[in-house]
Formats: sequence, structure tokens, C-alpha cells
Amino acid sequence: MSQFEYFQFPYDWDDNYGVLIHSPETGETACIDGGIAETYQQALNEKGWTLTHLLITHHHPDHTTGVMALKEATHCHVIGPDYLGGRPIQGIDQRVKDGESFIFAGKEIQVIHTPGHTMDLVNYYIPEDGVIFVGDALFAMGCGKVFEGTPAMVWESLKKIQALPEETLIYCSHEYTQENAQFAQQVDPTNKALHTRIAEVDRLRAANLPTVPFTLATELATNPFLRANDANIRQQLGMIDAAEVEVFTELRQRRG
Repeated sequence: MSQFEYFQFPYDWDDNYGVLIHSPETGETACIDGGIAETYQQALNEKGWTLTHLLITHHHPDHTTGVMALKEATHCHVIGPDYLGGRPIQGIDQRVKDGESFIFAGKEIQVIHTPGHTMDLVNYYIPEDGVIFVGDALFAMGCGKVFEGTPAMVWESLKKIQALPEETLIYCSHEYTQENAQFAQQVDPTNKALHTRIAEVDRLRAANLPTVPFTLATELATNPFLRANDANIRQQLGMIDAAEVEVFTELRQRRG
């Protein structure tokens, strides 16, 4: 079976990205979240695709404000977390939990619950394509702020993503990469892979190009929030003998 087609597009909320997933074989199209309905519809029109499914990662308004408008316009099937975050999500037809999976256009999509940023945050992983949509759980060289859970909870959530194959392609929901890179360089200043990546990120942004998606392997080499066991970061923080969760918590607190 051929791979899905993926179309990422920005929408003007807070450096957000939306993504369309399209099956050339069946004609089915899913979108990740629904922040601004008009922008999603423009993307669908640009590609000539018809929306059939909508996959919600979590309840924050920049991910859900347009859900009902998209559902009413397209009659799409809305899938979302079977967990309660800071507020209920309207319009969900099918609720999913950690470890469950469902079929979209003939392919399995696995659900990974990563609470902490919000308590309802779920990721959608397509193992056959090696692609995951993480919402605000993980960013390029960063991770989501702890709004509803605890740093320890976020650390356990990130470990679920870390356990995926290193070639996994990660789509996150925000273009925060340059800002994250500045912090990463502060706490991991001797990391040569990080220096190389920052130069590439600066080149992409100077050309107004996205830094998303990215591979898990790249994050494992350069994202301090996935490197709580790294000796150089621990030395920089003065936490050589601390537990991994303590190092992560310190990193998250310093990031603000």
C-alpha cells in the first residue's frame, strides 16, 4: 500500500501548523486539529481534497476553535481524546485512549496518551509510514509547557515518544524552533550536533521555510528535554548525580 500524502500549512494564531493526511487510493483526507476552519478549508481547496476525518490532539483553543465549523461544512468524522482536560471538546464522534488504535484509509493509527501539557493530550502514530503527530507534547528542541499536569508526568510522556524508532518523522503544532534553540544552546553549549542544527534552522527560517517536521533521531541528539541523562547537560546544571526526572524538571523550570 502506498504512503499517505502529507500537507503541512501555517495558520495565523500563534505560529501554528495544521496538517492534512490524504490517501490517494481511497480519497479519504484527515486533518490534525482544527484551529481556524477557514485556513483548513483553504488548504483542502488548494489540494482538491475532501475532508473525511478530523483528529484532535487536545482541547486548547488554537487546536479546537474551528472543529465544529469544519464538521458542519464537511460532515467529517471527529476523533479525539477520551480524557478530560481543562475543558470539554465539542463535536467528538469517537473517543480514543492510550494503547488503542483505529483504521484510517486502510492503515492503523495508534493512540499515545502524553498528559502533562494538558491532561487530555494524545498523539497519533502511523507505524506503517513512520509518522507521528504530537500536538504540543514535543517541539523541535523543546516540549510543551506544563499547564495541567506535573513535570514528572511530562517526562514520563516524553519517554513514550523516545521509545519509537529513531527514524520516526515528527509533526508538532508550532514553529517555536529558533526560540527553543536559544535555550538549548544555553544548557548544552558543547553539543556539536546542536550547533550544526541551529545553523540549518536559521537558514530555513531566513528563507521563510518550516523547521517542522523533524526526525526523532535529530531530537535525541539536540533536544535537551530528551537528554536528561546527558553528562554535559547535567554538569552545566550542576546536577551530575540527580535523577533524570529531576534534571528534566530543572530544565522545564528554567525554560519558563
